[in-house]
Amino acid sequence: MTPLEPDAFMTLRANARVIEADRYGEKVLLLPDDTYLKLFRRKRLLSSAGLYPYAQRFADNLRALQHRGIPCPELVTLYRIQAMARDVVHYRPLVGTTLRHRLRAPLSLDEANQLRHMLGAFVARLHHLGVYFRSLHLGNVVLTPDGRLGLIDVSDMSTQQRPLGRIKRARNMKHLLRYADEAAWIHAGGLFTAAYRDGATTRHTR
Repeated sequence: MTPLEPDAFMTLRANARVIEADRYGEKVLLLPDDTYLKLFRRKRLLSSAGLYPYAQRFADNLRALQHRGIPCPELVTLYRIQAMARDVVHYRPLVGTTLRHRLRAPLSLDEANQLRHMLGAFVARLHHLGVYFRSLHLGNVVLTPDGRLGLIDVSDMSTQQRPLGRIKRARNMKHLLRYADEAAWIHAGGLFTAAYRDGATTRHTR
């Protein structure tokens, strides 16, 4: 991580728009150049977050997805502001529209079915490539302008070198289907399930 003094951070965040905050302070900032700062409050050293900071996990997860050819935000810099007990990830966002937002717009049946098929094949590819994303839901899956699916907000993710086993796959599906209205949309017509099954038997490359 690159050390950053509080004054330098204030210069970096000048004219930023606060996207997310909590009782501890700012969490996500949009900078004038359309890049983002994601702030992580540093935990005590003896906690798991102290030994492996969330900011580092976020950055490592971006690199892991890029290595696997999965669209995701692009890391710019990883900072540590010691005096503020904050770690900061500076990144370029993944351009596109989340599937959750896309579903709010009018969709033809063909468009909806195409998205369901794409999502099934995409989740199968993630699982084959060893990606276990606990925050997998339609708000974190992005449809890019070139027609691909990618992931955002990837702090809560782990990867392995082999495909996910049956138990992890089933657990991850529960994450995806946690919201009843979205689960009903995903399952409509059986296209998601069919595409996932086809994808699960296909050899995927990175």
